[in-house]
Amino acid sequence: MIRPTKQFTCILIWVCLAMVSEAQVAAGRSKQLAITIDDPNTYMTPMMTWEERNHAMLKALDENGIQAGLFVCGMRVNNPAGQKLLQAWDNKNHLICNHTYSHHYYHKSSLSADEFIRDFEKGDSIIRGYRHYTKLFRFPFLKEGNTDGKRDSMRWAMQNMGYKNGHVTIDAYDWYIDSQVSEALKKNPDVDLTVYRDYYINHILNRAEYYDSLAVLVYQRPIKHTLLIHHSLLNALFLNDLILTLKQHGWEWIDASEAFQDDVFNLQPSILPCGESIVWQSASLVPEIAPTLRYPAEDQKYEEGPLKMAIDRQRKQKGKL
Repeated sequence: MIRPTKQFTCILIWVCLAMVSEAQVAAGRSKQLAITIDDPNTYMTPMMTWEERNHAMLKALDENGIQAGLFVCGMRVNNPAGQKLLQAWDNKNHLICNHTYSHHYYHKSSLSADEFIRDFEKGDSIIRGYRHYTKLFRFPFLKEGNTDGKRDSMRWAMQNMGYKNGHVTIDAYDWYIDSQVSEALKKNPDVDLTVYRDYYINHILNRAEYYDSLAVLVYQRPIKHTLLIHHSLLNALFLNDLILTLKQHGWEWIDASEAFQDDVFNLQPSILPCGESIVWQSASLVPEIAPTLRYPAEDQKYEEGPLKMAIDRQRKQKGKL
């Protein structure tokens, strides 16, 4: 019997993903997506004050009628300015959720489960007074434990406090693009940001289509998605463009509270190390699909080259004008 090679298997899965995506478009299925935003902060950035950044993101969501889930890292907002920021989101009916206090990397070998759980509880203490406080928890870096003891201890702690995992289905590592926007503005406050905007939106579109097709392949049904983005200058500048473009590509924006009702957010895959998008986690348990998955699922190393190429192309085009 001829056994398919790993390379052939990967190609076959990618073809299936493309076919799933095309079939969805042909059927006119509305792909549903909610926005979740990590790490609200009052840090200094080029171009905008924190108040301007915060207002721009809230305005984009408000104008498009979208309720987001805000995942709060306590240390970034544990001051009067941070409290003002959270109150603005609470006033606009966005979910106020837990993202720990200190944003520890749970896979770190020297960090115990007990230490992480205490930090999770401290994060809860920062947000529990808000009207739209919601018991959804998101692991920093989407890392849920590198041993079964860590993974299961945190699952027990969450269950004991009535929490649910605020899983991401569409991960896209937008913070790296944001860091490059800030670096460019520091060098030249008048830099043309068009290339960063276009790269960012196309990158999100790419990852959204990938994870959606993967989800249908794994679960045999469409799911309600959650997109991970960050409270950043990048999204203050381009969130409205992103929302409109995804809508033009067949995505239906839904409220975060609706998205998290999907049964996919109740899953607890028994994998180690545990983490990444919940779609990635589920796919890693399917023998035919697992070889196609990269680890980590999303990372700076995947974006550095393509973004640099896009910037170089823009410079060459300008040089020809």
